[in-house]
Amino acid sequence: MELRCEGCAGCCVDWRPLDPAAAGSDRTGPRPPLDDTYDLVPLTRDEVVDIVDDGLGDALVPRLFEPAERDERVRIDGTDLAAIDGRPVFVVGLRKPPKPVAPIGTDEPRWLGACAFLDPTTLQCRIHGDDRYPRTCSSYPGHNLELDAETECERVEAAGGGDRLLDDEPADDLPAPAFGPQALGATVFAYPDPEDLDGVVARLRDGGATADDRARFAGAAVGSRPGSLSVTRDRMAEARDDAREADSWVGSAIREWTERAGADGERVGLDRDARDRLARAVEDDAGAPGTPGWDAER
Repeated sequence: MELRCEGCAGCCVDWRPLDPAAAGSDRTGPRPPLDDTYDLVPLTRDEVVDIVDDGLGDALVPRLFEPAERDERVRIDGTDLAAIDGRPVFVVGLRKPPKPVAPIGTDEPRWLGACAFLDPTTLQCRIHGDDRYPRTCSSYPGHNLELDAETECERVEAAGGGDRLLDDEPADDLPAPAFGPQALGATVFAYPDPEDLDGVVARLRDGGATADDRARFAGAAVGSRPGSLSVTRDRMAEARDDAREADSWVGSAIREWTERAGADGERVGLDRDARDRLARAVEDDAGAPGTPGWDAER
């Protein structure tokens, strides 16, 4: 598996406003997500633990699902949710605030949803190669290739983004997929107290989730026990508090970008040099780790 990622960020950015026909959708399969975030990366329980422990809990966001036809379901805030034993099923991913990015060969920066850890200037991941780098990201698009499913790389190529998937042979050491029988309590979680989610589900559905809303699910993921519905209450409560109180460069940057952002896909109105200075002020000066640049990768 060999990829050419420079100037792309197709799997890190919501590029649907650039080419709605070519870009994919998370609203596929039997369980549509409650939100409309593009390519949300499901984190493992251990990854959530590490991120919360590192004071980066404000980078996390939950995803709940609408039920498939034969799924168990629970109704909260007027919405049917996929459930197990009366508990809403969810995953935890990384937030995707609007950022001024120029991916996939665009001529100038535009406001597009982008991973919280994506440097908008280099289009590189700020935690690539770090212990916090998600397993799903490091193995992408291996599972797609193994299942003969379309990859983001191929979508970008179809949209005129140049050659991206240079070798389509999946790696031999792919981890287990995020969804499957082994996923319960490891990447797929069940919220133990659905009665506490009144109002929370509506805010998640409508894009108005609070820090406390997001922290509830981060805590439940950390407290979960792989392979079961069991939740260690003390660990859940401690992680929830830590995630709610997080005030990292990620949270600061998300607030700043959200306040500045125009409509999805709208031109930023800055040339790249001015955009780069703004990005450094919003992210790097707030403590974001740097990226080496693409020349260093060669």
